Amino acid sequence: MRILLFLFCLAADAASAAAPCNAAPDPALGQYIVGYGSLMQDESRLRTSPHAGPAQPVEVAGYRRGWFAKTPWSHFGTTFLGAVEDPAGRFNAMIYQVDADELAATDKRESGYCRARVALAELRFLDPQGGAPASGEAWIYVVPAQAAARSPDRAHPIVQSYVDIFVSGCLEQEQRFHLPGFARECLSSTSAWSAHWVNDRIYPRRPFAFQPRGREIDRLLEAALPRLYERMRIESPRPEKQKARRSGLFARLKRKG
Repeated sequence: MRILLFLFCLAADAASAAAPCNAAPDPALGQYIVGYGSLMQDESRLRTSPHAGPAQPVEVAGYRRGWFAKTPWSHFGTTFLGAVEDPAGRFNAMIYQVDADELAATDKRESGYCRARVALAELRFLDPQGGAPASGEAWIYVVPAQAAARSPDRAHPIVQSYVDIFVSGCLEQEQRFHLPGFARECLSSTSAWSAHWVNDRIYPRRPFAFQPRGREIDRLLEAALPRLYERMRIESPRPEKQKARRSGLFARLKRKG
């Protein structure tokens, strides 16, 4: 059984390696990025692509969004959103035009992902006033298919600060394009939600001070994912740091005494 599993993993890795990753764009065509996680939010997107064209809401077919992208380092690990190829998959996202420099900058930002071509025919444009470009190359940042088997864990939880960026971006687009339920669809079309979910907002009892949409995001999460949301824990220092702080406090009290 272990040999078969090993051979399966080798085959999956080989198939993934054979697929073109971060291919050179065609300079004669317009370049478009499909953003489905932090790139949904205007502020986050424009930090990397300040001259990007207007973003339009789309539905992507042939891919599945989920909590698949784990950070490669071991300390303070996090699981981010990723997309994997899935013939039955669909999710809502944004598409926007970039120039060659901004495409390269996004490659650098999304260095843990593979930029893959997505056919414009696989995108359904949701804004009645908008529409698909007549021509161009569209790209989506994906993770290997086998990553979908690696769900969030205690060492690599979902973190609320990232959920905030994702959901606030969904809310922005819902309100801008008058698409009722768009933000809720962001949640329901995302797989691999997990109880390994920490609230790492600063001073989480006053989220509005650091995340203006905090209450709105929390209401949406509570309605869409009630069982998981109620189990989300507030991030706290690691035990050794707590012990060090207590030791320092006791030492100060002893000196005062």
